[in-house]
Amino acid sequence: MKARQSGVAVVMAMGVVALAAIAAAAMLASQSTWSRYAALGAEHDQAKALVHAGVDWGRAVLGDDRRRSSVDHLGEPWALRLPPVPVDNGELAGRIDDAQGAFNLNNLAVNGVMSAAHVAQFQRLLQVLDLPEALAASLADWIDADSEPQPQGGAEDGYYQSRQPPGLAANRALTDVAELALVRGYDDAVRARLQPFVAALPGFTAVNVNTATPEVLVAVIQGLDLDAARALVAQRERASYFHNVAGFRAQLPPGAVAGGNDLATASQYFLASVRVTIGSAEARGSALLIRATAGWPAVVWRKYP
Repeated sequence: MKARQSGVAVVMAMGVVALAAIAAAAMLASQSTWSRYAALGAEHDQAKALVHAGVDWGRAVLGDDRRRSSVDHLGEPWALRLPPVPVDNGELAGRIDDAQGAFNLNNLAVNGVMSAAHVAQFQRLLQVLDLPEALAASLADWIDADSEPQPQGGAEDGYYQSRQPPGLAANRALTDVAELALVRGYDDAVRARLQPFVAALPGFTAVNVNTATPEVLVAVIQGLDLDAARALVAQRERASYFHNVAGFRAQLPPGAVAGGNDLATASQYFLASVRVTIGSAEARGSALLIRATAGWPAVVWRKYP
């Protein structure tokens, strides 16, 4: 009987020890997880702080560039593609792009009034990108202030109210290219095709011929084909940038015509993009900068997804 009781006691003791071991292991695991979360949180906060610093670095570079030159081109320090910079337990990568090297979608309607000339320019861009030209009409209707749809491909309140969920045309300028997702016809494939060639900048802006792609030059210069535009870009990269618009116009082939205010050799708007990794944490950010006067550019908007 005593032997039986002793055996039961041993089994119970073993069970208590096992339960204690399980509890200890759970506590250690919980403590380890908490510590890891805390470390990740600290790493992420540090990464976000460096993203802010990276945007300010872009502002400083552009401010210094304005003091040095009144012409913007791809041979300047701000445009260089530098390798990632090592930081404590990670790296920082950043780039600055001239937003005026792209076609400004807000040129389609200035102060709420549709610009037929710039709608035609956007149609040329759509054509060279093998996209439906009717997309120009739907975007013009989205931006302009009136409620009259364009005859081919237009879309005003009546169209958007019929969707699920129903909505209205914005009747204002785009703040960000991402808003195209709300516009008739701009599905994922269309937006992906357009993305490298367009921007959404406040008000009317000219295209910088020193940074524009051949496709954008075809859009803003009537009578210029893609091969001729590529030749202009190759000349720009091989020889030198254009010091003024007159010098650029002198290189255009016969029959190519650009509007008086549509071209420039200097830019006000730039996009700064930053990516930071610290340990296992990553942070990204971008900012649209405007460089209107001397000193650091102002921030139009920031995005930290």
